[in-house]
Amino acid sequence: MKELLSIYENKAPEIVFNWKDPETEAEGWTVINSLRGGAAGGGTRMREGLDMNEVLSLAKTMEVKFTVSGPAIGGAKSGINFNPSDPRKKGVLERWYRAVSPLLKSYYGTGGDLNVDEIHEVIPITEDSGVWHPQEGVFNGHFKPTEADKINRIGQLRLGVIKVLESGKYSPSTARKYTVADMITGYGVAEAVRHYYDIFGGTVKGKRAVVQGFGNVGAAAAFYFAQMGAKVVGIIDRDGGVINEDGFSFEEIKSFYLDKKGNTLVADGMMSFEEINSKIWSIQTEIFAPCAASRLITKDQIGKMIESGLEVISCGANVPFADKEIFFGPIMEYTDEKVSLIPDFISNCGMARVFAYFMERRVPMDDELIFQDTSETIRKAILNIFKQNASKVNLSKTAFEIALKQLV
Repeated sequence: MKELLSIYENKAPEIVFNWKDPETEAEGWTVINSLRGGAAGGGTRMREGLDMNEVLSLAKTMEVKFTVSGPAIGGAKSGINFNPSDPRKKGVLERWYRAVSPLLKSYYGTGGDLNVDEIHEVIPITEDSGVWHPQEGVFNGHFKPTEADKINRIGQLRLGVIKVLESGKYSPSTARKYTVADMITGYGVAEAVRHYYDIFGGTVKGKRAVVQGFGNVGAAAAFYFAQMGAKVVGIIDRDGGVINEDGFSFEEIKSFYLDKKGNTLVADGMMSFEEINSKIWSIQTEIFAPCAASRLITKDQIGKMIESGLEVISCGANVPFADKEIFFGPIMEYTDEKVSLIPDFISNCGMARVFAYFMERRVPMDDELIFQDTSETIRKAILNIFKQNASKVNLSKTAFEIALKQLV
């Protein structure tokens, strides 16, 4: 696996597009690792301090993810080095998408990512730049549909991603109008754990879970964990968190979701970040879902969790461990050898799978069918690991071997 990984990591990307904003200090990159299958896909992020290497690592991560979620295309990513709180953000995005629109028309598909919203920013701004949909390049480069079918499938993709959930099974409140995009990634993170126990032995019911991060992904994962009978015993967020070693009830978790302010946990009796960070890594738990930013989890933190009975990790964040390597650094390798580590490109593939689901063919606009498609995709990937390695350790190593054999 490491030899394959080294070849893959060190291979230069096919296309690097570099842009410098004429009106601000913003600089952006689109990195297309390859045009496998005639196209490439990956979202657009914005943060101060971002550089081309970060975009490159994310593009390679996307390519691995597509081996699970489909379609069989190359990985790409866009990143803009700019403060997303700056009032000039909208103008930066408008000029960026105008510059990158020829790629988006031909062979590159994008979406939302860190600090860039799919529905309120990416779709309307790319439309104003003459792009039918942010995924138009994937349609043209990979699927090559007839004009009529392209119009139909772009329409269903647009409607499907923002579809308001009608079922209480998938939404914490049908009165609040949560969408597929709001819930699907966290749903996949939780489903990965359910499928893990079903395939490797055991049940998720009664297992204790800790969730890191309470944005869209972490909050949704906590909701689905509680719904399937796991006991969420701790949530750590950027500004603080909560612990209940007996487990919060489903109604309490639902209230946390409904009461959050933006992407931030708000709860009575919240501990400060310093207090919860000193306690949460040592409480007894079997399930851990890191759903905050990338590269946060230290070896000391994961070591304490392993000592406290940790069994399985389902990654909501891309590369959650504090390693400098693109994929498989020493902390991740240590963790993979000790517990069942479901890698990010399987557990958080929900949004990528939704894109693929709506692009591949004409499908009904139905909550159950959309969510079950993501669930079945994740189950298939975990089953493929089990067929090669039923040992409960080195799951990520096995998953990377399966993926990289398709790419190298």
